[in-house]
Amino acid sequence: MRGYRVREFANLAGVTVRALHHYDRLAVLRPKRTESGYRLYSLRDLERLEQIVALKFLGLPLKEIKALLDREARRLPEVLRSQRLALEEKHRRLQQAIQAIRDAEQAIASGKPAGIQVLAKIIEVIEMQENTEFMSDYYSQAAQAKLAEKRKQWTPELQAEATRAWTELFRDVEAAVDEDPRSEKAQALTARWKKLVEGFTGGDSEISKGLGKVWADRQNWPSTMKEQSAPFSNPKVWEFIRKASAARE
Repeated sequence: MRGYRVREFANLAGVTVRALHHYDRLAVLRPKRTESGYRLYSLRDLERLEQIVALKFLGLPLKEIKALLDREARRLPEVLRSQRLALEEKHRRLQQAIQAIRDAEQAIASGKPAGIQVLAKIIEVIEMQENTEFMSDYYSQAAQAKLAEKRKQWTPELQAEATRAWTELFRDVEAAVDEDPRSEKAQALTARWKKLVEGFTGGDSEISKGLGKVWADRQNWPSTMKEQSAPFSNPKVWEFIRKASAARE
């Protein structure tokens, strides 16, 4: 069976020599070596490379691609589903941005200036996309897929209700920070807190883990996220809930 030297194989596969060297270093694509140490690629390597390129295009990191191709091929349908849902969510956000810009174009074409409300909508959509993309860094791919499914069902009315519930809870906790964390009142507030959190996570451990990472790193949030979360940033509230939760266990 014929073997291909690295440059010849790179031309055949449509990738760079540098990329092949990188894949070799990470053990994602390990060709055979000649006695003199030259890389020698086969058609089977070409098939694996095509799989690598396809999965990389979908956004999977090389470490996960290696695991999938080496020993976890059974997880491929699950991984592909997660990536599809993530891409669908990105497409949905892009459609929102496109519609906001289209509205501005139509307003201008009809002789109206692009008013404050139209421009504000564009800014809102852009900021929402930036925040969503930033938040995705904290969640596993499985959690991102589940959150994408939840967002499809999430309506402005549900968002308004969640904001109202959290606002009321923070107000009530702020008024109770001097209470004994073990008291009945403190435990009732903690139960309300837990219920609201579970309303977002659905009790899913992957989403809960990601949410914990998000709040632990809030000092590095984008300015728009910090502004939006300002009413919920009182450190006394968080410390009270932490102590009350510990007392509950």
